[in-house]
Amino acid sequence: MERMLLENLIPLLQVSISPVILISAVGLLLLSMTNRYARIFDRTHQIIVRLPNVNSEERKKLILQVRLLLKQAYLIRAALSFAALSVLCASILIFLLFISTAFQLGFPKLIASFFLFTILSLLFSLLFFIFDINISLNSLKVEVGLLKIEKENGGN
Repeated sequence: MERMLLENLIPLLQVSISPVILISAVGLLLLSMTNRYARIFDRTHQIIVRLPNVNSEERKKLILQVRLLLKQAYLIRAALSFAALSVLCASILIFLLFISTAFQLGFPKLIASFFLFTILSLLFSLLFFIFDINISLNSLKVEVGLLKIEKENGGN
């Protein structure tokens, strides 16, 4: 009897635990994103402190950098939110897989929906992360003088 229970439990655990790999991978992405988020705040603070002590031309450059950093902050926040949502959906998916298998309940559409939400959330997170990386290149261009500075306070 005990062996029969163990034989049934092993496949149940295998099915339920497999999304944990996704959670681990997204966890590493979250770590990377939170580090970038913190760096954006640090860099913004450094620029704000410098603003009162610079000439007009340098001030324009710094203000443009702050605008780009603000855009990055919004993008990283969205990326972090979607990554966290992906982990939440994967956790619910694990729970549903376990309950479905353990109690022989059939709700494949619900399980498939949560799997889809997990992957879609991850995709959106990665898209926002890629957009952030592209904007950070613009910030670097401003720093080295390759991006023309906008006139006075105009445009983005």
